[in-house]
Parts: sequence; structure tokens; C-alpha cells
Amino acid sequence: MSGPTPHDDALASYQASFSEARGFLNFASYGPPSHAVRQRVTHLMELAADGGSGTNDTLYGETVRARESFARLSGFPVGNVGLTGSTSLGLFQVAFGLTGGSVLVSAGEFPANTYPWLRSRAAGRARVELVGGPGTRMTPDVVARSLTPDTVAVSVSAVDFRTGYRADLAGIRAVIGADRLLVVDGIQAFGVADLDWTQADVLVVGAQKWIRAGWGAAALALSPQGMERIEPLLTGWTGVTDSGRYDGEEHPPLPGAGRFSLSNLSPYATGAFAEALALIETVGVPVIEGVVAAQAQALGDHLDAAGVPVLSPRNRPEAAGIVVAGIPGRAAEAHAALADAGITATLHGEDRLRLSVHATTRSAAFSEAAAVLATFA
Repeated sequence: MSGPTPHDDALASYQASFSEARGFLNFASYGPPSHAVRQRVTHLMELAADGGSGTNDTLYGETVRARESFARLSGFPVGNVGLTGSTSLGLFQVAFGLTGGSVLVSAGEFPANTYPWLRSRAAGRARVELVGGPGTRMTPDVVARSLTPDTVAVSVSAVDFRTGYRADLAGIRAVIGADRLLVVDGIQAFGVADLDWTQADVLVVGAQKWIRAGWGAAALALSPQGMERIEPLLTGWTGVTDSGRYDGEEHPPLPGAGRFSLSNLSPYATGAFAEALALIETVGVPVIEGVVAAQAQALGDHLDAAGVPVLSPRNRPEAAGIVVAGIPGRAAEAHAALADAGITATLHGEDRLRLSVHATTRSAAFSEAAAVLATFA
């Protein structure tokens, strides 16, 4: 009989790093951080409270740790990886920095993906073409039908927040060609989906969901083409050369992705980000993805058995860790009943509930959630 493999040991160690409530099925909203993340933030806070020599170097060195780890996981060179405060801030940088044509965006995107483009359009920077509506899947075919000679960029989510549909980034890249930019919001996928992120010219990923690092930090990674064509219009004082020389002059932007920095980030947020990314590296994204896929399948099977319609994709190439239950007209009641049973999920309108699993989700929650929802099916 064969014993545990190194992957098994790494996965077990990873899973033991978390202690969220058994009924937590809400990772698409946020992911409870690990013990290691909490300990790192506590350590950094204690250093700051002590104020000893070298404290600043340690605190702001967390930015370097996070950038290096994100570069390894994403495939982008570390010089092309910068940090910002959130997915929204990163997308605002891109939307205001891109001109010269129209940008294709799904009208069904999470608002964080649409408002940067709408605000850029209102300011006379970008021209925006909205495609479809809620539930629109940005497939390569949909993108191909929506392209015009004026399209300079396409902005998509790697995983749709509403449906759990995983975008075919390679297919979209093939459709739009090498000359158009592909802007990807990876917050609903990074860390649990083994994708070729280098298909993107811009990748923006907040830390608080599947990476499980809490709020306040995000990565912004760019291809050479993205770096060349997106102007650092909103650069702040930390995004320029000689930022410590206070001479009253405007300094040139930094040569890498750091040019999009607005100001110093919280070292507690960047430290949490770095620690969470490092924890993902210990087990590897493909291993985490495999467990998440199995967990989502198991939850879907329990809902099937309970007679609850599953509205999210079921086949693995298109599916992520999101499972959407259809509860026509009674979703709010069902959401409240889940909460009473100690199960955390997200209410989407009158007819849908979004449940989302991770590699640490307790399988007992699946039958419990299905039993509650069966009374509303």
C-alpha cells in the first residue's frame, strides 16, 4: 500500500492552516484568512508598535515579498508586477490610461469592472462598448461578434461573479489577436484556477477572495504591450523616480509596473497578501484547483439530489468554485434560512443564491445546505 505523497502532505498542511466556520460557503465574496496571515499581520503590528531600528525597512519590504510571489504564481516578470489598494483601483488606472479606440466590456460584469470604464468615458478618455447584460458569458464567439475595427481592448473577468463561468482566455486572445489588449480581472479565480495568466496584457487581482489575504491590497501585472500602451495618468508620488527627493518638480514615472503606484500601501495589507500567496505556493494552484473542483461537484450533486436547480456550469473546463442555486421567487427566504442554520452564502436577486467552496470547505456543509434549500425548491 502506498503512503501519502508530498502533494498530500502539502495539501493537508495547507488545509490545517485555516479554521473558518463549517457552514462558510461564501468564498466568492471573501475568503477567511489563514492562521499564518493573522500571525504575520500581528507580528508586523508589534514591530510597528515597538518602532525599533529597521522597522520601516521590514514593513515596506512586504511589498517586495508580495510582488515576487505574485510574479511566480502568475508568470509575469516581477518588474511587470505592481501593487495597488484594490481591484477597482487597478482597473481605474487602466481605464484612465488607455485611449485611442473603444473598449469592449460585458454589461453583466460586477460593477467594479464597469465603473472605471464608465468614469473614463465620462472624462473623455476611453470609449466603451457594453455587451449583453446580466448573465452574459463572454465566450470567444460573443467577443468575436462584438469586435469592431475600432476595438483596442477587451475587458473580462476570468470567472464571472454571477454565474461561475470561467472565461476561455486563450480563446479570447486568439479571437482579438495580438494588437488588441486583453484586460483580465482575476479576483474570482487567482489562487484556485490554474490558468495561463500571461494571455492577459493586464491582470488585476484583489487579495480578499480566493487568495484569502483580507482587504487592502491587489496586484497589477502587465505585459510589455500593456506597459507600453497604458499611460500612467494617475501615478502618485511613489510611482516616480527619485520619490525621496522632494524638490517640487514632477519626476518621470518608474520604468516598471511600479509607475502605477499612487501612494504607499498599508504594510499590514501587503504583508497579509505576501503571506497568503506564499501559502498557496507551498501546495500549488493545480492541487488546490483539483480539490475545489471536486468540492463544487459534490455540492452540486447534493443540490441535485434535493431537487434544487443548479444554474452554474458543471463541466470542469468552464466551472470554478461557484455553485449557483435557483430558488425562483423565494431566494431571500432561503438565504435567511441558510443563515439560521449557520450557513453563509450570497443572495443574488429574487431567484438565485450563490454558494462557493474552497479546498478547506467541510463536506458536511453540503448536505446541510441542500436540506435547507430543498424546502424552497
